[in-house]
Amino acid sequence: MAARIERLVTSGQFSLDGGTWDVDNNVWLVGDDHEVIVIDAAHDADAIAEAVGDRRLTAIVCTHAHNDHVNAAPLLAERTGAVIWLHPDDLPLWHQAHPDRDPDAWLTDGQVIEAAGADLTVLHTPGHAPGAVCLYDPGLGALFSGDTLFQGGPGATGRSYSHFPTIIDSIRDRLLVLPPETKVHTGHGDPTTIGAEAPQLDEWIKRGH
Repeated sequence: MAARIERLVTSGQFSLDGGTWDVDNNVWLVGDDHEVIVIDAAHDADAIAEAVGDRRLTAIVCTHAHNDHVNAAPLLAERTGAVIWLHPDDLPLWHQAHPDRDPDAWLTDGQVIEAAGADLTVLHTPGHAPGAVCLYDPGLGALFSGDTLFQGGPGATGRSYSHFPTIIDSIRDRLLVLPPETKVHTGHGDPTTIGAEAPQLDEWIKRGH
C-alpha cells in the first residue's frame, strides 16, 4: 500500500520575544494503515494520537522548534515511543519550549526518513529559524515546508533567530529548483505548489527590503 498524506489542524498559541498569538497549525501524517510519521506535533497530543490511531508512529519530525510546532511532541513521544527529530541549530528555540528535555535525534541535510514507502529527504532551509528544514518526497510529489514557504511568500523573519536574506536564499536554492508541480504542504494555511510560488521571488525580495 502506497503512503498517503493526511492533515490535522490543531489550535493553540505561538509565543516568542514576549508576545503571544493564537494560531492554527497543520499537523501532517505520512504513512499507510500500519505505520506513520508525524510532521510537527502542534498543540494537542490527544488529537494527534487519535489521528495516528493503532498505527505505529515511527518518528515525530520537527520542521523547526518554535513552540507552536513542538509543544505536543514530548507527550506524543511518551505515549507512542516515537523518536523526536530536530535539526541541532534549533536547539536554543527548542529549550524555550522544553528546557528539561532534548530531542531524541538530530536531523541532517540530505538525510532520508522512511516510513510506509515514503522517503522524506531533509532539506536544511534556515531563515525562519536557524534549524528550519523542509521534507521532500519526489514519489509523493510533496514538500512539507513548515514555516519556510507559504502560499504567497516566505515565512516571517521579523523575530529572534530569523533572517530575511537567509530564507530567500533557502527558498531560491533549495525549494524553487524542485519540479513546479510539487505540492507544498505548509505549516499553516492552505497548500500551494512550487510552480505557483516561483515567479514571485523577485517581488518577495523587493518587499523584504
